[in-house]
Amino acid sequence: MATKDIWQSLAQDNVPFMRHIKRTFILLLTVALLLSAVAYVSDFSFETIAFSQTWLIKMMNQTHNKIINSTSPDRTQKDLLAPLPNQQIQPRGTTVAQTTDIPIYHHVAHPRNYHFTLDEPDKCSQLDPFLVFMVPVAPHQLEARNAIRSTWGNESSVQGKAVLTLFLVGLSGGAEAQQQLEEESRQHRDLLQSDFVDSYFNLTIKTMVIMDWLATRCPQATYAMKVDSDMYINPENLMSLLLSPNTPRENYITGYLMWDRPVVRDKNSKWYVAEELYPEPNYPTYLLGMGYVFSNDLSGKIVEASKEVQPFNIEDAYVGACLKQLGVAPSSPPDPSQFRAYLGQYFREDFLRVITTILGSPQQLIDIWKDVKRPT
Repeated sequence: MATKDIWQSLAQDNVPFMRHIKRTFILLLTVALLLSAVAYVSDFSFETIAFSQTWLIKMMNQTHNKIINSTSPDRTQKDLLAPLPNQQIQPRGTTVAQTTDIPIYHHVAHPRNYHFTLDEPDKCSQLDPFLVFMVPVAPHQLEARNAIRSTWGNESSVQGKAVLTLFLVGLSGGAEAQQQLEEESRQHRDLLQSDFVDSYFNLTIKTMVIMDWLATRCPQATYAMKVDSDMYINPENLMSLLLSPNTPRENYITGYLMWDRPVVRDKNSKWYVAEELYPEPNYPTYLLGMGYVFSNDLSGKIVEASKEVQPFNIEDAYVGACLKQLGVAPSSPPDPSQFRAYLGQYFREDFLRVITTILGSPQQLIDIWKDVKRPT
């Protein structure tokens, strides 16, 4: 008998059986649909709350916690995190209100989630600095670090006050690059490294790790300044500001002030922040991240405030949100023109007056520094 005839015979003999299977399948499908509907209604509020946290993990925490691909729609943030060896993911601060028993781990930017792989824990006890420059910089930007080391970062004493400059990097991304960083650290003893991936979306983590280092390793410093690696700094002018009798030594932070800045909601923008992460239409007053100086008591206070402030990926605005949580208002500098974004065409007199301004390259910093420091 041909194969086709065999299958036709079997089909005719089993018609009643096949009808029974069909009815059973339809019944089971109906039950499954009803159960899915019930589950959807009961879980809706949790999914709404968890959305912003999952987005935050994917966008901000491209760190030592690697994003795990998942097809399951109900995974918690803890499921999405894979710690490095010998590390544990711990909940930080408070949890978000929810309708289930599954906790939300939303303080992924809290610095205690990370650990130093390169550190200088005794620097401040040895040098007792009055002012510490903390420079966040990418691991590969050796040229920028060397330019700072040969210019304003080489100033160890200004107007009789000890000054310290340190660089903070994240993970280097390769064994060879890491080996080079470790050699650089042995040579200069000014490198700090924490185990988060060094990326634009992790600048909030980077800044909070800086604050934590200042609070835990350098509480004796009176002032600190977070300053980007492409900046010109005039330490003399800065020190004159800090030594002024009118400059507070507690709850003080100043720089280039940003008032009533709207939150960018354009998803195509690098400055995009989702409404779920920061619902207000405008940021609180904050200091432009290029360079702001603060009394060092604020470093630990900002770290504590971060336990209550949901992190988002605009680091300077996030510090402003922490200051608002603390009830600390950023101060306008006595001469706002000393904190400049850009000076435009080079005039030596301008650089003799300012405290900060952005430059175009490490070589430009070296050239301008030489000219500013030349005898007149």
